Amino acid sequence: MGKQVLRSGTSVAANFSEATRARSDAEFIAKLGIVEQELDETMLWFELLTKSSIVPVAKFASLREEAEELIKIIVTAIKKTKAQRG
Repeated sequence: MGKQVLRSGTSVAANFSEATRARSDAEFIAKLGIVEQELDETMLWFELLTKSSIVPVAKFASLREEAEELIKIIVTAIKKTKAQRG
């Protein structure tokens, strides 16, 4: 499971980097959508690691909060970009 967290977590950064270099609003929205999905997956792995008692809940508390905040930011960016497109 740790490897899955690493994969999804690093995918967030890679796709966000790609989003910042998007050539169109549609591409930007698509890449941010992937970022949102990878954040959701990362949070799932956090949950599974804690529910299986592999990692104490307290270890992931701040990471989980950070992931939730990032999801809010990404969703807001997607919505604002869509609204600007008309």
